[in-house]
Parts: sequence; C-alpha cells; structure tokens
Amino acid sequence: MKFLIIFILFVTSAIANEVPKIKNLVINKEPKIYDNIVFLDVNEKIIKLSDFKGKLVLLNFWATWCAPCKEEMPSLNSLKVHPELDNIEIFPINVGKDSFEKSEKFFNDLNINNLNIYFDNPTTLARDFSLRGVPTTIFFDKENQEFARVIGSINFEDEQFIQWIKNYN
Repeated sequence: MKFLIIFILFVTSAIANEVPKIKNLVINKEPKIYDNIVFLDVNEKIIKLSDFKGKLVLLNFWATWCAPCKEEMPSLNSLKVHPELDNIEIFPINVGKDSFEKSEKFFNDLNINNLNIYFDNPTTLARDFSLRGVPTTIFFDKENQEFARVIGSINFEDEQFIQWIKNYN
C-alpha cells in the first residue's frame, strides 16, 4: 500500500511538472537574471522591468514588416484580458526601428486595443537578449527572472498554453 501511495505521488508530481508540448517554447533549466532592463513607451519615457516585480511579465519583440508578428498579435491582444490571468503585464516592443505612426497603423489594422506600443531602447534589448528573430516573447516571473521564451510565433489563445502560463500568474 505504501508503495502505491508513493508511486501515485511520484506520477502526479511528474505530470504537474511536465513540459507542455507548445511549439517554439523553450523553458530555462535555471531562471536567467538580467540587470536594468529598460525600454521606451510612445512618449520615449523609460519603462523599467524592475517596476513590475510581483507580476508575470511578457516582453514580445516584433516589427511591422514581420508577417508572423502580424499573425500572432491578435492572440497576444486577447491574452492581456484573459479572465484567469489577472496578474499579467504584456509589453509588445517594436525592434524594427519603425516609426510610431507605422506601428500605430499596424495595431489599428489588426484591431489591437488591449496593448500599448513600446520601443526598444538605444542600447538594444534585441542584442542583450540575443534575439535570433521576431517575433520572440520572453517570460519573466514575479522576481523579474526569465523562465522561458517563445522563439517564433504561437497562438496565445491556445488552451494548452493558457493552462501552462496560469501556473506563473
């Protein structure tokens, strides 16, 4: 009987920690810590990641010329208002050196109304995070440590993704 209980606990624990089968998702074995992560809002005001400690933070790197970015942005917009994710902050950061007007048109054309536009700072987060392309989304836990990233586009409304990300909310 003891063996059965231990076995059930082991299997339950293994299932709970199972890596979801979400395409392009890379989960860090150890959280990555970065110093002084900053980016800009549309008024060129500096936004500091450290100001969002205690929140689940997604930095989504995109550009107006990026077709996969255009494909995934509506689902990212929906994720921001998902009723089970009330502790999430999403920052879509344009790294394509696009103007505000061009970025705003991109958002308006896609009916993006739950997210604001942000821009990479002059020291380039793209370089600091070793981005290989766009879109890329980096996930930070409540301690501002990177725990995962999605390289390429995904559907942020995917139920498996929602169930996984709720663990960090």
